[in-house]
Amino acid sequence: MSRALPDTARRGWCPGLSRPMPTGDGLLARIHPPLGVLSLTQARAVAEGARRYGNGHLDLTARANLQIRGVTEATTAPLAALLDHVGLGDTRRDGGPQRLTLTSPLAEGDISALAKAIEDVGRGVPGLPPKTLVSVGMAMDEADLSVLPLVAGRVAIVAGTFVWQCGSSDTPASIGTLLAAFVATGQRRMRDVNPDALRHCERSEAIQGSGPPPNVAPLDCFAPLAMTVEVPAPGLSTHDGQPILALDAPFGRCTVNAFERLIAVAEDIGAAEIRLSPSRGMVLLPSRPEKIRLPDLAANFIVAADDPRRAVAACTGAPACASGSTPTLLDAARLAETFRPLAARGLSAHVSGCAKGCAKPGPADLTLVGHEGAYAIIVGGAPGDSHQLQVPIEAALERLGRAATLGLAAAFASATNDGGRNRRPA
Repeated sequence: MSRALPDTARRGWCPGLSRPMPTGDGLLARIHPPLGVLSLTQARAVAEGARRYGNGHLDLTARANLQIRGVTEATTAPLAALLDHVGLGDTRRDGGPQRLTLTSPLAEGDISALAKAIEDVGRGVPGLPPKTLVSVGMAMDEADLSVLPLVAGRVAIVAGTFVWQCGSSDTPASIGTLLAAFVATGQRRMRDVNPDALRHCERSEAIQGSGPPPNVAPLDCFAPLAMTVEVPAPGLSTHDGQPILALDAPFGRCTVNAFERLIAVAEDIGAAEIRLSPSRGMVLLPSRPEKIRLPDLAANFIVAADDPRRAVAACTGAPACASGSTPTLLDAARLAETFRPLAARGLSAHVSGCAKGCAKPGPADLTLVGHEGAYAIIVGGAPGDSHQLQVPIEAALERLGRAATLGLAAAFASATNDGGRNRRPA
C-alpha cells in the first residue's frame, strides 16, 4: 500500500530510489543517470524495473532524469537493487542532490569530463539543498551556477547577475567553494541569495571545511547570454557531421512499451546509448541513420520541431497526482492543437493540476491551473499568480480558439460572454 502525505509535505520533495515520493498512483522513484546518459543495458534495466516494480509509466524530467511511477512499499527495495546493479543507484544519502550537473545531450569530451569532476566535488559538500543545479557548457535561468567556456583554458561561472572567471583546471575546486558558500547562506536556491554574500567570495577567508578560497576573479565585461538550453529539435539532424535522432516525450510521459520499442530502435540504428534531454526527451547518435523510420516513432514520441505539444507544459494531474483535480494530460493534448497558431509565434502554455506548478514553476503566456475540476486562467503569469477567471476546459478551448485573432488577454478577459460557463471560486 502506498503512503499518503499532505500537499505541504510533498512540496519541494526530491525523490530518489531509496526515498520515493508518494503520489496519487503510488510511489514515484526518480533515477538520476550519470551525466544524463543511459547505456542500452541500463535502459533495459529501467524498462524492467518500470514493468515489474511500477505501473508501466515513465516520466522524463526537465533535468534529464527518469521517474518510475506506481512503485509500492514492497517493490521499492528490489527496484533500487536492480538499478544499483547497473550503476543507476542513488549517489548520496544526506538529502542533497542525487545529480548536481546538467549538460546538453550533445556534450562531449571536455564538457563531459568537467561535469563529472564537478559531480565528484559536489558530493563532498555537505548540506547542499536537494534542488541545487550546476549547468555545464550552457546557460540556464533555472541553474544555481552556470559554467561556460570562454577562451582556451578559461571558463565563466555565472550566478545570477554576477560572473567569475577562472582557469579550466581550477573550475571544480572553485565550484566546490562557491557551493559551500551557498550552503552557508542557509538559502534553498542561489537566486534567493543576496549577491553580496558571494560577490567577494574570491577575496574572503576559506569557508569552514571547504578548503582555500577559489582561484577566481570577477568578470565585469561579460556579454549577456540567451539563457536557453542547447538541445536539438525533434527529428533527424546533424551536429558536427554526426547524425542525430532527437525525440521528445509528449508532456514528459512515456509508457514502458514505448520505451522498450525505442531501445529496439536504438539497437537497430546502431546507437550505443540513450541521452536524456532537458526538453523531456531523448537523443540518439546512430551509426546507421538510413534505418530510421520517423513515422514508426510518431505514435509514441514527438518527431517534428513544429509539433504544438512542444509549446505546452503539463504535469501528471488527476488521477495519478493526489493534488490534481483535472486530467491535465488529456486536457493539455486537446489544448495543444488549438494552441498551434500561437505556438508557431513562439508563445507557450502550461496546464497545471494545482498551484504548485511542478511542470513549469515560472510564467507562461497562458497558464491553466486546476481547481475543483475547472481551470483558473492566468495570462502571462505563473501558476501561483492571481487569475482572471475560472472556467471548464471546454470554455477555455473555446476562448483559446479566438485568441489567434483577438490575442490572449482579450480572449480570456473576464467580461467575455461565454454563455454562463464561467465559474469563479468562492
